[in-house]
Amino acid sequence: MNNLTTNRLTRYSKITLMAYLSFFGLLVMYSNIIDYSSNYEYVGHILSMDTTRENLNINYRAITSPMLHHRVYWFIITLEVIYTVCCLIGTYQLFKHRHASIDVFHEAKKLSIIGLLIAIFVYYVCMQVIGVEWFNMDESQVWNAKDWARHIVDFIVPLLIFLSLKIER
Repeated sequence: MNNLTTNRLTRYSKITLMAYLSFFGLLVMYSNIIDYSSNYEYVGHILSMDTTRENLNINYRAITSPMLHHRVYWFIITLEVIYTVCCLIGTYQLFKHRHASIDVFHEAKKLSIIGLLIAIFVYYVCMQVIGVEWFNMDESQVWNAKDWARHIVDFIVPLLIFLSLKIER
């Protein structure tokens, strides 16, 4: 414990937090692939806007094609795989360079940062911006993941800031 300095602890905390997000990504990937039909149904209801209140001004936004539902869902799964792989490899790179110089450790953050940015795209842009603002997901009593996505973004954004800062020595 005498070798555990604040600088070393800062590096380890960045590695640990990235490992947490990588584990989350693995669980989400597993769920979306193994339980494809349940999660596909979710995406289909959001895109179809069939569980939101009837609003003639925005009904044109609904996508009712099952083929497009599958494509959108596979796009989301693909992004989840990419961000998870980036986060996993990024976590490994951080761990591998945990005793390296400041500059080497800082450069080892690249894939982690890319993974976090893609995760923000999935959970903020896709779910909160497009899902809520375009498809009115927040009006659905059953198929609403607005709060779930917000909680994920509330973890990822501070992690991105913390990870990106070059504060360790």
